Amino acid sequence: MNIIHHYRFGFDPWGLLLFLLVMLPNFIWFAVPAPNDILRAESVTPVVDAIGSVFQVLTVACLCFVIRKERRKLRFSLLVVATIVCVLVYYIGWMLYYSGITSACIILLLTLPPCLAFILFAIDRKHQPAVVSAAGFTVCHLIFGVLNFVG
Repeated sequence: MNIIHHYRFGFDPWGLLLFLLVMLPNFIWFAVPAPNDILRAESVTPVVDAIGSVFQVLTVACLCFVIRKERRKLRFSLLVVATIVCVLVYYIGWMLYYSGITSACIILLLTLPPCLAFILFAIDRKHQPAVVSAAGFTVCHLIFGVLNFVG
């Protein structure tokens, strides 16, 4: 069965809201450097970063502009609550990073929770293309974080 027939172009404001909530700390970071800002170092994984950027754009495009034809209204399911928790944990990671902590744990808090938020939201919305692209982004983002700042 062709999966494309289950989707159409449209707009999902909840997908856009999730993207903006995840990007908010990044917008702040672009404008206001953190103390001990190791994230501004040159990456040792430029190819993985480029592939990850493609997956990230695909994920956001899927979540915001491709919708399931049989989608239901967003409700506070366990997956949506877990998505919100992931975003909050991500914010805690940024707060700790801005307090000067740059441990492996903090890098993982800046890497995994936003990716998991995208995946959990996509699963809740039964959005298979977004799950696949978010999984690809997660793998690349994790490789980037570990090889550049943990390993």
